[in-house]
Formats: sequence, C-alpha cells, structure tokens
Amino acid sequence: MMHPVGAYVVDTRSGRIGIVMGHEGPYVQLRPYGGGKEWDVDPGAVRHATPAERLSAATAYANARSRGEVP
Repeated sequence: MMHPVGAYVVDTRSGRIGIVMGHEGPYVQLRPYGGGKEWDVDPGAVRHATPAERLSAATAYANARSRGEVP
C-alpha cells in the first residue's frame, strides 16, 4: 500500500510517528513530527496513525518546544 506524501503514519518497528516525505526505491521516507532527520522504512512496516496518535505526537512536540528542547 502506497501512503501518500504528507500522510501521518507509524513505523511499526520503532513505534515512531512520522510524516511521509516520499518514496525512494523500496522504502518509504519518513520525517519526525515537528521536523528532524528523515529515516527509511520498509512499506510493510508502516500503517496510518490514528487521530489519538497524531494528537499525542503534536502534544509531545509542543511540550518539548516549550521546554526549549526543539526550535
């Protein structure tokens, strides 16, 4: 299943939530919520993030930003 660019997904290997940035060769390229270094994931290890997972990622990013841990 091809996940569209911009979709919020979960890397089931690590549990990390990422945004689909593209598809390169056999991999899906993800970027962490809020930015950061992209990583490659096998398409079979990716599923759509639930609304609760997206909210959790947004809250974690907002909290980290308020503590000055991320720009």
